[in-house]
Amino acid sequence: MRVVRSGEGASRAGDGPNLAGDASIWAGGRAIRADEGIARTSKSTSRDGERAIRADESPVRAGEGTVWGGDAAVRAGDGAVRVRGLTRAFDGRTVLDRLDLDLQPGSFTALLGRSGSGKTTLLRTLAGLDPAPVGVVAVPCPAAVVFQEPRLLPWAPVWQNVVLGLDAGRPRAEAALREVGLAQHADAWPLTLSGGEAQRVALARALVRAPRLLLLDEPFAALDALTRIRMHALVLDLWRTHGPAVLLVTHDVDEATLLADRVLVLDGGRIAVDQPVGLPRPRLAGAGRDRLRRTLLDALGVQELA
Repeated sequence: MRVVRSGEGASRAGDGPNLAGDASIWAGGRAIRADEGIARTSKSTSRDGERAIRADESPVRAGEGTVWGGDAAVRAGDGAVRVRGLTRAFDGRTVLDRLDLDLQPGSFTALLGRSGSGKTTLLRTLAGLDPAPVGVVAVPCPAAVVFQEPRLLPWAPVWQNVVLGLDAGRPRAEAALREVGLAQHADAWPLTLSGGEAQRVALARALVRAPRLLLLDEPFAALDALTRIRMHALVLDLWRTHGPAVLLVTHDVDEATLLADRVLVLDGGRIAVDQPVGLPRPRLAGAGRDRLRRTLLDALGVQELA
């Protein structure tokens, strides 16, 4: 069991209270105000702003962050990602094994790993799409995800896809589309777009939410080489402009060393390699990147052809 002090962003392990101040807390699909008195939700109780969090319940929105319960102490609401002891298993196979992870605000991190190593499972957990039944996950809000497929609604024009799920109108969508170079396609239908254009719409849909955490799940994998180069430059430009923490899941070592300032390798359910890039931008081919490439390929168990 763990407790979140949502008004201060501090969190400590134990069975103590959650002092929410005047904030609202989400629990079991129901908003509880600190001054509401006694409110009972699934597997949780609130008394005059006090609230115990169980590891198997719904996410708790604490201050400006979201926390999934567990038994480790983390800080929430400071704009950073904190993961402690995250464990996920499917059909008896452990995919994530007591994983710990910290991402600083505004950082750009790439996550590498073999197929089936749990990269997407970790990303989906950070996005709140999958539960965290064992461990603690604290992420800043809002967070946004760009998937490998654009996942656009074919029956809605581009601008409506951008603001899908938001109480926002066309001007906000057009502003986001201008940032990705697609202002002229606001009224286009998704099926008329190229692969690169559709993925830029997906980026605009993420950016319109002003995320403090941007999760990229192999968003360039299906693009041709030239379009991928353009998308790399666009993502870096948007990251510099908006400053979210970025976690990029990729199989491409070169892509990781080109874009990120820190590269992680996931193996055996844990972070096996945590490698700072330490190279100036722009990242041109050279001895520094070559050495880093070999280090990461070795960690992935890949040997290059001579």
